[in-house]
Amino acid sequence: MSEIGPRPRFLPIAPTANPARRNLPLLDDARAVDRRWQPVYAVWEITLACDLACRHCGSRAGRERPDELTTEQALDLVHQMADLGVREVTLIGGEAYLRDDWTEIARTIVARGMSCGITTGGRGFTAQRARDAYAAGVRAVSVSIDGLQPTHDKLRGVQGSFDAAMNAMTNLQDAGIAVSANTQFNRASLPEIEELFDKLVEKKIRAWQVQLTVAMGRAVDEQALLLEPYHVLEVMPLLARLKPRADAAKIMIWPGNNIGYFGPYETLLKGNMPRGHMASCGAGRSTLGIEANGDIKGCPSLPTTDYVGGNIRDHSLKDIWERSKPLRFTRDRTVEDLFGFCRDCYYNDTCRAGCSWTTHVLFGKPGNNPFCHHRALELLREGKRERIVKVAEAAGQPFDHGRFEIVVEDWPADEIDAARALGS
Repeated sequence: MSEIGPRPRFLPIAPTANPARRNLPLLDDARAVDRRWQPVYAVWEITLACDLACRHCGSRAGRERPDELTTEQALDLVHQMADLGVREVTLIGGEAYLRDDWTEIARTIVARGMSCGITTGGRGFTAQRARDAYAAGVRAVSVSIDGLQPTHDKLRGVQGSFDAAMNAMTNLQDAGIAVSANTQFNRASLPEIEELFDKLVEKKIRAWQVQLTVAMGRAVDEQALLLEPYHVLEVMPLLARLKPRADAAKIMIWPGNNIGYFGPYETLLKGNMPRGHMASCGAGRSTLGIEANGDIKGCPSLPTTDYVGGNIRDHSLKDIWERSKPLRFTRDRTVEDLFGFCRDCYYNDTCRAGCSWTTHVLFGKPGNNPFCHHRALELLREGKRERIVKVAEAAGQPFDHGRFEIVVEDWPADEIDAARALGS
């Protein structure tokens, strides 16, 4: 695996986000299917302000949005989420604790009967902030750890951020909060994953969420970080090797929606899902994403431009959920919306190209996902593999993306035997 590529600048630039997407039209009526689906899980970016400068940050966080919700508006949104049936809310940023009223928001979420968690980079999660989180009713926090200390600090853009994240775990556990970790797999972190996992076991984390770094935001600017589709042949056996060790340590490995897809480890890694395997993208069906200015999406990671369905300053959350066309896309998606390899795949109707976020930021639309274990194995049998090639840069705004094309090529003769060993 290659080293991190050369840096085009000392620290990534944090742009000023565009204003909220206001006064978007809603459809006239809600259908039965729109009322049937409920957003049981919401991820809420309560501020875009951040105290890190991560080179792989999809939202290009750093500066707060110019029109973030007031406390009154945020608390009203909490009540609307509870009324709509949300059961769990994860507060993110930027960095959630940089918003002055973050504990008031968390306290209100819990008071309305929803669970409240936080995902954090951990740089400033002091012992006092941990106690404040517990007092507000927060009982679960996930800390981002993206490699061993030198790699993590380079990726996060701040020296000392690894040690700060580890200290944050200790502070949270001392306050009585269950701690998980989340890790992005990319070219910098992948060679260190097993050693990093050992350190996470020592920290006695409860769960470990893993996902691939996605070609959004700053990650588009530094393509040397991105894995190639054929690297899933290495990722999946690695997770399979770690799974028994995680079970022994009572750590749940939680693969994100862009890892996997019906290879030989599907049951091992995703057998605890309701169907015993992964399902298609849940954006706009079971999940809800909220930007700090009140823009509503079906998933927090989806690009703003294409997937915001409305703003809570203009419409109720219920109306946006039920009557916004951008939030309906997975409710209406069929096999006919797929293209490329995914269109004729054996698993097409069950998977429907997996993670919409991963694929849209590559090709400008969902429906063809090259980061698939089953697909990589099928191509390997033919002596083929896929690479992604960037053909257009990102504009430099939060949640932006470039454009990529897929190149299908023969496996190099000096690499194919090792690849087949991974796929056996």
